[in-house]
Amino acid sequence: MARFGYQSPLCKQSDEYENSRSMKFLRNTWYVAAWAETLGPGEMLARTFLNEPVVLFRDATGTPHALSDRCPHRFAPLSRGRLVDGNRVKCAYHGLEFSTDGACVHNPHGTAPKAPVRAYPLVERHSILWIWMGDPARADASAIPAYPMLDPDAEAQVSARDGITMAANYELITDNLLDLSHVSFLHEGILGNEDTIAAEIDVKRDGSRLRVGRLMADVPVPGMFDLLYKQDGRRVDLWNVMTWDAPGCMVNDAGVTDPGAPREAGTGIYGHHFLTPETDRTTFYHFAAVRQNPLPAPEGRAEELRDRLTELRRIAFAEQDAPMIEAQQLRRDAAEAEGVAPVLLGIDKGPAAYKRILQELIDADG
Repeated sequence: MARFGYQSPLCKQSDEYENSRSMKFLRNTWYVAAWAETLGPGEMLARTFLNEPVVLFRDATGTPHALSDRCPHRFAPLSRGRLVDGNRVKCAYHGLEFSTDGACVHNPHGTAPKAPVRAYPLVERHSILWIWMGDPARADASAIPAYPMLDPDAEAQVSARDGITMAANYELITDNLLDLSHVSFLHEGILGNEDTIAAEIDVKRDGSRLRVGRLMADVPVPGMFDLLYKQDGRRVDLWNVMTWDAPGCMVNDAGVTDPGAPREAGTGIYGHHFLTPETDRTTFYHFAAVRQNPLPAPEGRAEELRDRLTELRRIAFAEQDAPMIEAQQLRRDAAEAEGVAPVLLGIDKGPAAYKRILQELIDADG
């Protein structure tokens, strides 16, 4: 079952901050709206994407839909209403009803006005609901990144489909994920250690896709990978290869093997990270891990290992990454107000490269 339990206490402060500034987002692209299992039959889910309020729901056939969460009459949230006959959203304020394409199909106070609400393309694929925030005529479902390992009927071992809301701009979180040198410090003992600081960094661009790799040879095995490997604290070769697809979809091919041994002899995870801007200063962060080349678990311990993997990843993201990045956001805002730019280090090759690609895409988006 998907979780989305953590919401930063800074989110309210960040929402208030939205009134003073706004950023430009890449709009004609697919964003992760929610884990598909989060949206049950007959339910409505209120979310904000790219500063726009949206309500998600399923019709009587189970097909997901997305409408603007703002009644055109007096802007009451439609998400406070209810579904009628499984196919219409009824506003709780004055009873106007809207079909799945956004048309106003019933007005109890007279003739239905020509007052539609915006409908957003919404596609369910790979256990994810994908939303298109740009021109509907340009929405091409074939452009959705492929993550078949997350399919509900896939045979892969998948951790819980999880998520948090972080009070930070999604680009700051992307910086964090494309520069994994921080794991040696912020996630010491779980994902890295002092010996993993030094690493070979390899950055490769393929069109608008970016891969950032780190190889750490002959190092003490970090705690999470020791759990997945031989649980004996041995030295290993550790690799991380993060693949980024604009604007915020990443998969981390991460694993360990005996020093000098081929990767196929080791084990690891494919860590899926999906970032969707809620506002300029808040981000929905969905994540899940898929085991790669899993070693046989001791009798009766497979479920226990899955739960422990989920727990360790949530600790790393919600209890370690989130507080640091949120604090960083506040300091960055203050620095920008003073005209102070951040210092760049050699470890910033990945973040610098994706920023160039993202800006190219935004400029071309019109």
